[in-house]
Amino acid sequence: MNLSEKSRNHVRKLCVEISDRSVGSKGNRLATQYVDREFKKLGLTTSQPEFDVMDWQKEGADLICGNQKFEVFVGPYSRGCDVCGPLYCASTLEELEKTDATGGILFVYGDIAKEQLMPKNFVFYNPEEHQHLVYLLEHSQASAIISATGRNGLLTGGEYPFPLIEDGDFDIPNVFMTEEEGRALLKYLGMEVRLISRSRRIPSKACNNIAKIGTGEASKIVITAHIDAKKGSPGAIDNATGVTVLLLLAELLQDYAGKYPIELVAFNGEDYYAASGQMNYIASRQGNFKDVLVNINIDGAGYYEGVSVFSLFGLTEDQQQLVHKIFAENADIEAGIPWVQGDHSIFVQFGRPAIAVTSKWMLENLETQSVTHTAKDNISIVNPDQLVSIALAIEKFVKGLI
Repeated sequence: MNLSEKSRNHVRKLCVEISDRSVGSKGNRLATQYVDREFKKLGLTTSQPEFDVMDWQKEGADLICGNQKFEVFVGPYSRGCDVCGPLYCASTLEELEKTDATGGILFVYGDIAKEQLMPKNFVFYNPEEHQHLVYLLEHSQASAIISATGRNGLLTGGEYPFPLIEDGDFDIPNVFMTEEEGRALLKYLGMEVRLISRSRRIPSKACNNIAKIGTGEASKIVITAHIDAKKGSPGAIDNATGVTVLLLLAELLQDYAGKYPIELVAFNGEDYYAASGQMNYIASRQGNFKDVLVNINIDGAGYYEGVSVFSLFGLTEDQQQLVHKIFAENADIEAGIPWVQGDHSIFVQFGRPAIAVTSKWMLENLETQSVTHTAKDNISIVNPDQLVSIALAIEKFVKGLI
């Protein structure tokens, strides 16, 4: 079987044969087991550090105002509820600061619902405005929260509407709706409404996949891709394709005996509110990344149209020259602009050089695309041959480092 066929088979396994790779789910465990088996088939030394996570299941929600029913969606990782009370509203910080929703249901829309709030305990990016909003929501005394949202491709991918709150540490039951439904809901302000949300949290376990190649004592090359996906999405380019590149590299580099040892890491948590896999990896290093020569992270790669792009972060002059030599030899790989929405940012924040690999289409449409985090992110949009090209280019880079 050639690399192209193997690429196709890996993507199919992760997106079609295994369903729901959301963190903590059965499918997520099957995916990590599959990757571990593939690594071991090649004779690699592997580990699967485990950590506590939360799975989540939903069975829909109903919002009833008199004889009117509104379409609402269960907030990810929200608690369930069956509550009644007057409907309060706020569209600005100033309004929210003045709102006492004790015993009622709080509806937020407009300016304060334009972008998804960072989870309250998220350490990588958490602006003060978001923290303040979360504080106000938690202290509103509301029995439940409804939000009306639009699109925000930069933070939530292609979801419409997007959940304003996606946080297992936020305990007020919450649902969300479209902006159109939200405008219709406004006429029920002050009236008695009922919200039923059938949602439950399930304690679970998950793990990272780590494989090691080489035995040198020099600084290591760490190649990463996240294995998890959003619930409800096959997660093809986000990020079965990245994991497929890791598996192809495991085969291409299995006999590697170069100066720098290699660590292949399938992170489990990039699309999870707590980024638990990433936090576990940082803790295992005690925050020390000095032994990382360079990180290469693959996310959003292999879109069926266009080429792949490699974005560079803090590479040495020799490393940059090597990458540009690879660009010159590959018509389907180009230089890309910097972007931060990926696991390479961990390494950059710890002061290490990094290369972020994605598709040109993804980079150009990051803010407007309607594919990732949805059912559209399926195997039909993947070009398996692009993944082979990426793997071969990374192999050249790794073997070219001196």
